[in-house]
Formats: sequence, structure tokens, C-alpha cells
Amino acid sequence: MRVLLRTVLPALLLATFASLAGFSVFAEPLRLSIVHVNDWDRLDPKDRAGGAAKIASIARYERDRVEAEGGQVLLTFGGDMISPSLLSGFDKGAHMVALANAIGFNAAVLGNHEFDFGPEVLIDRLKEAKYPVLGSNISYKGKPGFPGADRSLLIEAGEYRIGLLGLTTTDTPSLSSSGPDVAFTPLAETAKETTEALRGQGADLVVALTHAVYQEDLETLRQVAGIDIVLGGHDHLVLILYDGKQAILKSGSQGNFVGIMDIVIDRVEGRGGPQLVWQPSFSMVNTLDVEEDPEIAQRVAGYMAELDKELAVDIGPTEVALDTRRSSVRSGENAFGNLVADAMRAATRADAALTNGGGIRGDTTYVEGRVLTRKDVLTELPFGNKTVTMRLKGSDLKAALENGVSKVEEAAGRFPHVSGISFAYSGNKPAGSRVSDVKVGGLPLDLGKVYVVAVNDFVARGGDGYTSLENGEPVVDASSARLMANQVIDFIQAKGGVKIGVEGRVRRLD
Repeated sequence: MRVLLRTVLPALLLATFASLAGFSVFAEPLRLSIVHVNDWDRLDPKDRAGGAAKIASIARYERDRVEAEGGQVLLTFGGDMISPSLLSGFDKGAHMVALANAIGFNAAVLGNHEFDFGPEVLIDRLKEAKYPVLGSNISYKGKPGFPGADRSLLIEAGEYRIGLLGLTTTDTPSLSSSGPDVAFTPLAETAKETTEALRGQGADLVVALTHAVYQEDLETLRQVAGIDIVLGGHDHLVLILYDGKQAILKSGSQGNFVGIMDIVIDRVEGRGGPQLVWQPSFSMVNTLDVEEDPEIAQRVAGYMAELDKELAVDIGPTEVALDTRRSSVRSGENAFGNLVADAMRAATRADAALTNGGGIRGDTTYVEGRVLTRKDVLTELPFGNKTVTMRLKGSDLKAALENGVSKVEEAAGRFPHVSGISFAYSGNKPAGSRVSDVKVGGLPLDLGKVYVVAVNDFVARGGDGYTSLENGEPVVDASSARLMANQVIDFIQAKGGVKIGVEGRVRRLD
């Protein structure tokens, strides 16, 4: 990876470059500044960084600066906006779209979390958006495209045309709640087709907004030479890459960083006729010390006040320190994970319970003695998941545990937190054969026995790779189930606080 600091690249330098290459400049160059954010669902700053008002402040500053110099700014978003924030659990992400409208995004791509509340809710959110949202590789009810999303976009920038496409990870069905009516075509396949169409429409520069892991972005660029720039998201990387021909920019998450790509575009006369040349420079702005935009900060304060009024209700102290950081809930047994699983099992009177670490989203710590509130629990469990119960064969339960630890080395969200179950695993063994010494209710797992198991409705329908749970016979389905968060709140209140620590339910052997 080559990280390039921002440099001043005047038109004179580009003219010199063209002259040395044997070209003659025949058009005024354009300065285009791309301001990019991805994976942002948090209203306010955390540890003084990120949040809507700081994103808005940088966007405003860049627009004022670049437009005063005769350039143009594109504010882009790399997916995952309407979920999984706390307030989104109540308004299904409507406040995030309203804030994005106020900030003034020029283009966005659908992320997997846009589907967390189902396609019908997403269709409503897209009706509210005042900026184009791209979904090039998505089809709905067997037809290309998704209602309210664009397949591609052409933006006029001075004398040039910027073509945009949007690619959403094909893992979305297992990561979210897109449902059976939504399908995702392979990224490179769609990118090739859409890029050719944009070039045919006169696009001088092609930009792909992607919500996919870095390796997939690289593969897309390898297969589709016609893409000039990838503006990415999904894996929360802070990354700048430029090989002299193609570029990738990713800006972490939550607006903690805002990526800026300054581009000078020119059309020159070559030996074979007119051709485009472009040169980028980069910066990655840490928002720690960025002053908040006052107008957006006022909007955020209104949302936070409304939320605090509803949620500032004490439910009980924790007698143990709790750690819900992403690295903790996705890598091993965890006290908060145990709390959630125990609450699910107690509420349903199931033999066992299982939930995925990726559903715990607070990414924070709580000191011993801290009095927890409803807001704390709902911050940790923002997806609005319900606890369903099913009759499940021991062999399918074993397969679920194998899936849960199959990507532990990647800190994947599928890591299992359990109640009524204990097991061991070896991370250095091949995925699918890592789990051993499984017990349910203190007795060895019987592969042929049927157990009543409580799980969240996301993994029950095969989310995060838990396909073996789809073999279960429903006892209480999602239409009749209760919210997990409410069960956790009730459990804490009934117990007089949190008394559960790490107990050896999940043991790593290597």
C-alpha cells in the first residue's frame, strides 16, 4: 500500500507532464475533490471523533475551498448508514437519511446494513433520500435494479463526465435481512457490464462506489481495467492505494476519518487523438480536532435529547466489568455475551441458547459497579432482533457451533455466545472440524437427540453462515417472538443486576 500525502498539483505541472509525453493541452483542466465517508450510523462523536456534525464540517470546508478555486466537490458515501444505530431501532434509520440530506451527499451505495429492517423499509428510506443511491448489482423480484436505487449515474463536472456505479457485497443475504426477493450479482461481472455502458455514454472517468472487502475491490479492479477509482467501505479500513493507474480510498467508519482525493483532470491531444489524463493527491483527515458544523450539531442534539428522554431509565448495576469491544465479542467467551444468551434461555425456558457476537455493537467497556440503563442495552443490541425457539437435532447444533468458530481468526461476527452449552475448539484445525467436548445441560451432546434451542431470528434464518439452524422446527417464530433487548432488560432487573462473568463455556485449546 502506498499512502500519498496531499500535494499541491497546479495546472502547470500537468501541462509539463503532457508536454513531456508528446501531447498538446487543448482544454482547461478541472480540479475535482472527492470527499468520502463510509460505514457511518452514529449521530454524535465518540472520544471526540466522528459523528454527523464533524462530517458536515469537513464537507462544508472542502466545498467552500475548492469551489472558490473554480473546482468541483463530490461528497460520496460507501454504504451502511441506516443501521445499526440505537435510534435506528426506533425509526428504522429515518434520522440518518434526514441528516445525510442536510449534509448534502452527492452519491451513495447501498450497504448490507441498509437491508437490516427488510427491503420494504429500505424502499421507504430511499423515497426520503434527496441524493442518488446506487445499487448496480442488485435485483428485486427477479428484475434488475432495486426500487429507488440507480443502476448507474453520470455527473457533469465542467467539460467532463464522471460515471458512477455502485457494488454491494454478495454476502448481504447472510449478513442482513434482505429477504428472498433481493438478489446480488457478482461484483466484477456487474462492474464490467456497467463500466462499458458508462463509457459508451461518454464517461471520462469511472468511479465505483463499493461496499465490499478490500480483496474484492482489488479483484474488481484487476478484472475491470475501465474503472479508475474505487471508493469503498464495509471492512472499516483506513486505506489509500494508488498504482499509477487505479486508486482505492476507504475511510474507516463512523466519520472518525474522512478521506479526500484531489484530482486534476485534463483532456489532451495524443498521437491517436484526444485522451484523458488524471492525477490524484490524497489526504485522510482525522476528525478528532475538527470543529462541528453548528447547524448539524443542533439537529443531532435534538435527536439525542429525544432519545435520552426515552431511554434514561436505570435497570441495575453490573457486579463484573463488561467488555463489548468488537475484538472481544468476536474472539472468545464474553461476559456480556453470556448475559445475552442467559437472558434468551431464561425468557424462553429453552434447553440452550446461542447468539452471534456480531449482534453486539456497543464497542465499549463498563466498569464494575456501573448502573446500566435501557439505553446501554439497546446500544449493545441495536438491530431489533427477536428471540425465536426451535427444535434442533444435536448434529445441527454441533454444525452451528462449528460455523460459529469457523472464522475466529478473522474476528467474524458469527462467533457464538451460548447458554446451557459448553464446548471446546482448536483454532488451528480446519474449519468444520474444530469443535469438541460439547455438552448441553452438563451432559455430552447427543447428535441424534432433539433439543429446544433459543437463537436470534437473524441466525435462525441462516444469517452469518448459520445454515444448519434452518433445519430446526420452529416452536416460536419471529412473528410471535419478543425482542432480545427487552429480554436482557427484564433479566437484569429480575436478577438485581449483572452477576455473570466468564465461566469457561467456550474454551480454546490451542
